[in-house]
Amino acid sequence: MNSCFYECSLMHHRFAPRVHHFQHDLFMFYLDLDELAAVARKLSWFSHERWNVYSFCERDHEPAGAGPLKQRIHGFLREHGLEPVPAGRVMLLTLPRVLGYIFNPISIYYCFNPAGEPVATVAEVGNTFREMKLYLLRASDVAPGGAFEKLVPKHFYVSPFSSLDLNFDFRLKVPGPKLDVKIDEHDGHRKVFISTLTGRRKEMTNRNLAWFTLIYPLLTLKVIFLIHWHALRLWLKRIPFYAKAARPDLQRDVRRPHESINPGTP
Repeated sequence: MNSCFYECSLMHHRFAPRVHHFQHDLFMFYLDLDELAAVARKLSWFSHERWNVYSFCERDHEPAGAGPLKQRIHGFLREHGLEPVPAGRVMLLTLPRVLGYIFNPISIYYCFNPAGEPVATVAEVGNTFREMKLYLLRASDVAPGGAFEKLVPKHFYVSPFSSLDLNFDFRLKVPGPKLDVKIDEHDGHRKVFISTLTGRRKEMTNRNLAWFTLIYPLLTLKVIFLIHWHALRLWLKRIPFYAKAARPDLQRDVRRPHESINPGTP
C-alpha cells in the first residue's frame, strides 16, 4: 500500500515586524487517491465519504467538480498546460475530517507518472474563511536537490497579520521515509517568515491510528484552536492587522471566495 501516516512537527518563525515562534506536533494522512476504498477497509476508524472518527470527503478539496478528486486534479493540470498520465499516482498529504470537522491550512498533491517519477505538485492552501487557493509547481521547478522549488506571489489572505503582497517561497520534497516541506514568505528580497513541516513515515495500521488518536486527540479542532490562540498572541504583540476586505484586488484565483471579495455571495 502506498498510503501511510506521517508523524510531524510543524514550526513557524516570524522575523518581522516582531519575532514570534512556535512548534507543535501532529500527524497527517498521506493518501493514494486510488487507494481510498482500500484504506477505509483497512482502518476501522477511517471511512471514505461517510462519517467515522476519521473520514475523507472528496468535496472538501479543490479543484471543484462532480468527478473523483484524482480526475479533478488531472483536469487542473491540463488547464495549466500539463498532460497528466491517468495511470500515474496522485498522492495527497492532508488532514482528514475528525468527528466530522475539517480544517486544513495546507494539503499537498504529489503527481507521478507511471514510472513513479514526480511530474508536479499542487499546494492547496486554506484559510479560516474556508477559501482555498491552488499553487502549481511543475517538473521544471525541480531543483538540483530533487525538491520542487518556486517563488510566487501569495495573492491570498492567509493571516490577518500577513500582508497580501508578499511572496510564497515553496520547497516541497517528495515524501519518502521522511517528510520535508518548507514554505517561507518574502517581502521583496527580505525573508519575513519561515514555516517547516517535517516528519517520519509510519505504516497505515489500526494500531498506529489508535496511538495517534491518543497522543494527538481532536486534531483538526486543535489546529483551529491554535490558529486563534497564536492570532491573539500576535495581536497582543501589536503586530499590524490587515483587514480582508481592504485589498480584494490582491486576492486572486481564490476558490470558494468569501463575500468580502465577492459581494453577493450567499
